[in-house]
Amino acid sequence: MDKKQAQERITELKNSLHQYGYEYYVLDNPSVPDAEYDEKLQALQQLEEQFPDLITADSPTQRVGGEPLDAFKKVTHSVPMLSLSNAFNETDLRDFARRASQGTSQALSYVCELKIDGLAISLTYENGKLIRGATRGDGTTGEDITSNIKTIRSVPLSIREKRKIEVRGEAFMPHKSFLALNEAKEENGEEPFANPRNAAAGSLRQLDPKIAASRNLDVFLYGVGEWDADPIESHSERLTLLKELGFKTNPEWKKCDTIEEVIEYVNYWTSERPNLSYEIDGIVIKVDDLKTQEDLGYTAKSPRWAIAYKFPAEEAITTLTDIELSVGRTGVVTPTAILEPVRVAGSTVKRASLHNEDLIQAKDIRIGDTVVIKKAGDIIPEVVRVVEEKRTKEQQPFHMPSECPACGTDLVRLEEEVALRCINPNCPAQLQEGLIHFVSRNAMNIDGLGEKVIKQLFQADLIETIADIYRLERNALLQLERMGEKSVDNLLKAIEASKSNSLEKLLFGLGIRFIGAKAAKTLAAHFETMEHLQKATFEDIIAIDEIGEKMADSVVRYFAEEKVTDLLQELNNLGVNMTYTGPKQTTEAINSELTGKTVVLTGKMENFTRNEAKEIVESLGATVTSSVSKKTDIVIAGEDAGSKYDKAEKLGITIWDEQKLQEVVER
Repeated sequence: MDKKQAQERITELKNSLHQYGYEYYVLDNPSVPDAEYDEKLQALQQLEEQFPDLITADSPTQRVGGEPLDAFKKVTHSVPMLSLSNAFNETDLRDFARRASQGTSQALSYVCELKIDGLAISLTYENGKLIRGATRGDGTTGEDITSNIKTIRSVPLSIREKRKIEVRGEAFMPHKSFLALNEAKEENGEEPFANPRNAAAGSLRQLDPKIAASRNLDVFLYGVGEWDADPIESHSERLTLLKELGFKTNPEWKKCDTIEEVIEYVNYWTSERPNLSYEIDGIVIKVDDLKTQEDLGYTAKSPRWAIAYKFPAEEAITTLTDIELSVGRTGVVTPTAILEPVRVAGSTVKRASLHNEDLIQAKDIRIGDTVVIKKAGDIIPEVVRVVEEKRTKEQQPFHMPSECPACGTDLVRLEEEVALRCINPNCPAQLQEGLIHFVSRNAMNIDGLGEKVIKQLFQADLIETIADIYRLERNALLQLERMGEKSVDNLLKAIEASKSNSLEKLLFGLGIRFIGAKAAKTLAAHFETMEHLQKATFEDIIAIDEIGEKMADSVVRYFAEEKVTDLLQELNNLGVNMTYTGPKQTTEAINSELTGKTVVLTGKMENFTRNEAKEIVESLGATVTSSVSKKTDIVIAGEDAGSKYDKAEKLGITIWDEQKLQEVVER
């Protein structure tokens, strides 16, 4: 292939990949299976390696590239990014409408949008290419975070509009990403983020773009700064145009003709916000007509044509009755507040994480204190502060122990970690937690071998290592309490069945630091056998898309351990599968009825487990999501399908039963 042919092929691949990425990350409606995207991306990478001078900034291969920065450059916003004044109740909203009406002779309509709790950003495009991403900063001066912005898959690297435009919006961390990030941080002895907003801001201010890429951020765009494109007349028209240009906009916005409709919208989302997959902290209300916005103008700090309604913070007061210590499978000792049960944000809270000793001391939290709690990001129960005026002399300062509560080994604080850690590899708590993780649903998924049974087996000296699970004998199990013949037989069948699991299940179950279920599947699918993965070098592993340096280093270190080699040999001798047997995309799958469809599984099926059905559906080219929406194409319903079935019927979505799925599989 000569250079001209390479240029044409690269352009063709980039256009396809940009379209696929838009469908997947913006529309949530992919038209091709992951395998086809990966195949085209790999082809593009190979061509760019052959012809490096043809690499452009808008290439999908450049989303995570470049060396870490020494510092962020300052950016001056040509059009200031002003903050909004706040409203806290109905009266404030009516006052805003009254003031706006007095400033114009035109009849007013409004646009209501969810106020995303993240980091305000600005994206500038010239000649159809993203040239800069920046933070809001103080409104006049922000920071150039282009390399980190490019790691967000829903941000287009190129658009069809060639004139210079600057769009504005909010970068945020979805709940799922936030929970996974904090779980990993606590497991690694690091300080967790307080809420999704802090997590998003902290991620985008990382000097190493690979770290930002690992955080799975998203964006919604809603406004403009510089705009050399065709003039528009209303904010609602602007939102529509942004979507048409390929930007991700929030679908929940609504045009309201009266302030009464605005208040209805506010009240609806005040109660519905817990059902969103991301955090909002209010509602933004804007006068829709742009000429009227211009007439109303600005105060020194904010526009007169917009206001932000802020949700009231939901907190509760209760008593902290105890502080419980737990030892995780990596040895981190985590303190947890035990609380008098109290209702917060729609659920009863009995426990709240205290994270580490530094936090306890900073807030001066003592057993017996009256405390104020809230859900951080409406997700995680958090102790906000102590009600000191209710404190008596009975409460004493709490200090973390110097020894592991499970094994008595001296606790240590490793360099750059805030958590105390037990470094005894034979600590019973760590061994137990490791076993509990190994048999969990996303790992080996051994039915009947839950946390209580693992602890029972451990205390009876029947298991200590993972391999011991596969040496369990019927007679020994029958001696245990609450272990009847049927229970024992079912458990042994489940253990035997787990030997056939695909490699990624075993890989995740081993509990390698930084390797979650998704990374385990990526590694298993790439190397295909445990033997190949054991022999892989750091360079081999880091070359895999979505596998970062920390993950690659952790894998290499793990397999370098002699005891790991011995364990894997034991498992192999015991008949545990060491090969990837997961679904591989085929030509037949690309042509199936499920290709490119968004599917929701609900109810109980006779011939498939939920995970089996999910893998089959994905192997046939579909994307499986957890909730029914207008974007859902097909709901596959088993027995007792419940509310998802009802919602699908209401929305007119195609519903399949298990027999229909079976027919498609067998074609």
